[in-house]
Amino acid sequence: MNKRIFLSPPFIDKAERSEVELAFDSGYIAPCGPKVDAFERALAKLSTRKYAVAVSSATAALELILTHLKVDKSWIAIVPTLTFIATVSSAYRLGAEPWFVDSDSSGNIDLALLEKALSDAVKTGRKILFIAVDLYGRCNNYDELAKLCRKYKAKFVCDSAEAVGATINARPAGSAGLASVYSFNGNKLITTSGGGAILTDDKKLADHVKKLSQQSRENVLWYEHKEIGYNFRMSNLLAALGLAQLSKMGVILKAKKHNREFYIKSAEGTKFEFLPPIEGENNWLTIMLLKNSRERDSLIKLFETENIETRPVWKPMHLQKVFNGCRVYGGKVSENLFSRGICLPSGAGLTDIDLKRIAKVISKFAISAK
Repeated sequence: MNKRIFLSPPFIDKAERSEVELAFDSGYIAPCGPKVDAFERALAKLSTRKYAVAVSSATAALELILTHLKVDKSWIAIVPTLTFIATVSSAYRLGAEPWFVDSDSSGNIDLALLEKALSDAVKTGRKILFIAVDLYGRCNNYDELAKLCRKYKAKFVCDSAEAVGATINARPAGSAGLASVYSFNGNKLITTSGGGAILTDDKKLADHVKKLSQQSRENVLWYEHKEIGYNFRMSNLLAALGLAQLSKMGVILKAKKHNREFYIKSAEGTKFEFLPPIEGENNWLTIMLLKNSRERDSLIKLFETENIETRPVWKPMHLQKVFNGCRVYGGKVSENLFSRGICLPSGAGLTDIDLKRIAKVISKFAISAK
């Protein structure tokens, strides 16, 4: 059988091993250390933020931000419905009522529907949290989102977990809102195997989430606690891996763009479509659109017979059983993208041979689907 082609594997080599070995030899193994400090400085620079706090995951990053904001049952959390569950799970656990908003054709949130949701939320007299999502590495219009949040007095947080390295109007992902988050999970554009970060210009927020991530220990000799915290800090070893990954971001972005362009060209002459391009996207995953869910599932099965990993687009949150009964604005666009969308292998290490194998499956399916 041919070797397995994974959806989005890490792109690593000797540079990462060398950085981790240096960190290991330094004796800084546990959370905190010089590599964490250096990684945070690099992330602040990348996002054009004043502060970065490296933590164990993007999910943890969101939990810390929302804990700082004191989100509870008195809040409404407005969230795009087309996203990974981590975007909304922290708000839900803390007691906020989730309201879901549909996508536009790009996959990102529909601004008109967002304004409708914000307008309705204001009428309730409750506090409002809006969490944007830079879906599949495609940045939102940050200026428009910020304008709406100011108009309706909503706290604006941006989930840029999938968008490290992406830009919009010369602004990098991670630069929007009161705070943003990155993910460095093993399948992301750059990885620390597991990890995330909080990006912000708010010193009070940065200091508090860093304290919260270390069990909220007070700055005294003994273990003194005035609030409940978490064990969410990133380790020095993982930060070393992240530093090596950041050094090759340009190569990774170029490779992922090449993958998308190859797929689009290989699908010429078929009825298959792709999400419309957005300037500055990082091409984390290339999304191809088929006729319906039956075709999507059939193609995924065909890929699997060839030992190639693919996956459907995110299932919208308003269709998840855990959120039954939650308010939703629209929903048909995200449902359509879910039913038709397939995430193609998008690793930066894909070879020409790999890409041709994938294209051959697409061509074979296109012929059979006629």
